[in-house]
Amino acid sequence: MLAQISISNYTIVSSLDMEFFSGMTVITGETGAGKSIMLDALGLCLGDRADSKTVRHGCDRAEIVANFDVTAIPLAIAWLKDRDLHTSNECLLRRLVTADGRSRAYINGSVSTLQDCAELGALLIDIHSQHAHQSLLQKPVQRALLDAYAGHKPLTRDVEQCASDWLRKRRELALLTGSTDEHTSRIQLLTYQVEELNVLSLQTGELAALEQEQNRLANAEEILEGAHQALELCDDQETGARQALKLLGGDVHATAAVINARNLLESTAIQLGEACGEIQRHIDSVQVNPDRLSEVQKRLESVYDIARKHKVMPERLAELHHSLQGELQGLASGGERIEQLKLEMVDLTAQYTDSAIRLSKKRRSAAKKLVKNASSVLASLSMDGCQFEIALIPLKSEDPHPHGNEDIEFLISTNPGAPARALGKIASGGELSRISLAIGVVTANTATVASMVFDEVDVGIGGAVAEVVGKLLRTLSERTQVLCVTHLAQVASQGTHHLQVSKTSSDTFVETSLKKLGSDDKVQEIARMLGGVKITPQTLAHAREMLES
Repeated sequence: MLAQISISNYTIVSSLDMEFFSGMTVITGETGAGKSIMLDALGLCLGDRADSKTVRHGCDRAEIVANFDVTAIPLAIAWLKDRDLHTSNECLLRRLVTADGRSRAYINGSVSTLQDCAELGALLIDIHSQHAHQSLLQKPVQRALLDAYAGHKPLTRDVEQCASDWLRKRRELALLTGSTDEHTSRIQLLTYQVEELNVLSLQTGELAALEQEQNRLANAEEILEGAHQALELCDDQETGARQALKLLGGDVHATAAVINARNLLESTAIQLGEACGEIQRHIDSVQVNPDRLSEVQKRLESVYDIARKHKVMPERLAELHHSLQGELQGLASGGERIEQLKLEMVDLTAQYTDSAIRLSKKRRSAAKKLVKNASSVLASLSMDGCQFEIALIPLKSEDPHPHGNEDIEFLISTNPGAPARALGKIASGGELSRISLAIGVVTANTATVASMVFDEVDVGIGGAVAEVVGKLLRTLSERTQVLCVTHLAQVASQGTHHLQVSKTSSDTFVETSLKKLGSDDKVQEIARMLGGVKITPQTLAHAREMLES
């Protein structure tokens, strides 16, 4: 779960450090106070794209650090171990954004790609934004929701991979059997691209080694200073241990305690001496070498430039190089390659057909279950007359499709007897919010992540329905950590923890702060949310009643 987040110099936050706990944490505050800033900052740690405009005015850089407890997240632990990033049951995600638009991401202190941060973040936390009901109108989002709920990601990856491989081979086959001009143009392009990558000659493991060397060279003076201090301290301790040995020598000190002490001191002196030797070897290996640093940086820039040109991550350049070489060789081989491609496409078609049929069966089963559970939640949200359906629409094309044999569409009928139609054609804004929340709560019950974030998903909801929403989130928090940004007192009163966002400003600065509320402060904040500017004794009494219930 999310244990702590530290934010500095981000938008209107100069410094913010907040701990989080299990259960349901609500975040409230006046409109415009910055309730969603913390979640936006968290998104950067999870791989969102950075914008230099988010750096606080007058500052060089913004820094966000999110600390997750992964004790109960075996998938995240396995992911970290696979990449040699697992150090303890704490996982630190750190993101730096500079005023000139550059950014860097770290996982447990190691430089990482945004793709890795997003991949790991998906195992740690699930964020439902206030615009989720808008994205819910999109068929790809609906398909992803159903597949995630069904828990058959490996099968969807198999289907996507088979279809992608089939389509790629069909394009290659078309080139081989197509017009001579097109075939020649493709060979010329591939020849240029392969030659460019040949000149780059990026070796396996070289990129990671270069980045590590750049880090060492850029921080050489700091490394040497620390190492010399450590060497001096170890040397002093070794001298002290040997002096103590001399002072405890002779028969006059021949007691059991002194004998044990001498053995320990002798062992300590030996280990300190060995440590001094290792530190000295470390010092000898570190050089302050501006020329080498410049050389490494130029090499990295070349790698990054070509990666951007080919629109791939730098670490995938070697894989791209191999793939382009294979395609070039295939185009050059002519007839043999054509027959080979045809056989490979037959095999891929058989693999795809088997996987796609199994995926369709699992989707139908998951759709029934999701409809049943979501309908139950919708009934509690005063939409018991609503008929929710999930349509699996067969695709007309007989060719393998990366998403399987069918398209997924969520349908709704808000009036009894009326035919179910697409969400965007039937539901109002408030209804969409409730539908989105119902699906979010149901899918969250089967999620493997330890934390769920709901950013104003209760927009457009009020009254008794808002109270039900709060209770749903409170129930959900019994099995997973829930963070909820809300403007509704009925939802906020359900929180086990309450954070208040406030903003102060003057002619020269704007500052957002966040504090945890105690019992009395909770009453005041709930009353503010109920009563507006003027808080009356009746409003306070109502707030206490809501919190007590």
